[in-house]
Amino acid sequence: MRSSILAILICVVAGVAAAQHDMHKMEKGPIKAVAVVFPAKDKTVKGLITFTQTEEGVKVVAHLEGLAPGTHGFHVHEFGDCSAPDFMSAGGHFNPTQMAHGAPTDGTRHSGDLGNIVANERGMATLEWVDPMMQLSGPNSIIGRAVIVHTMADDLKTQPTGNAGAREGCGVIGVAK
Repeated sequence: MRSSILAILICVVAGVAAAQHDMHKMEKGPIKAVAVVFPAKDKTVKGLITFTQTEEGVKVVAHLEGLAPGTHGFHVHEFGDCSAPDFMSAGGHFNPTQMAHGAPTDGTRHSGDLGNIVANERGMATLEWVDPMMQLSGPNSIIGRAVIVHTMADDLKTQPTGNAGAREGCGVIGVAK
């Protein structure tokens, strides 16, 4: 009888510990997010951007095609709404801490400032880097917001947008498996 009770007690304790471990993982938030970028009217940009939580921050990996060769501003915007033909429904740069616009390497900048992405002569662009300010969980999470690709380079200084021109690509950031 005692060994049955002891066995049941061990199973209950193990079950509670496993449940607490799973709840702790859920409290940390998602580990990966994704945005599928599609073009504005009369544009051809499309691609995939992944966001993966790491110890150092969020790793951003972008693969885009259909861009004009050259440099294009690249930002997370405040709303996950790509419904307007010009993507203005995505709002401004995601800036929950009310900082000045800047380069992605600046200590003071919008949380959504990803800088620029450069397209080669075939219109293809890739980017990979870790953003220490970006978050996939908590009040400053990028989940549910939009990634915007602009027609021109971000000058990394003009307030509040970097003078990056029109919005040519948009993708809503969602939780990935």
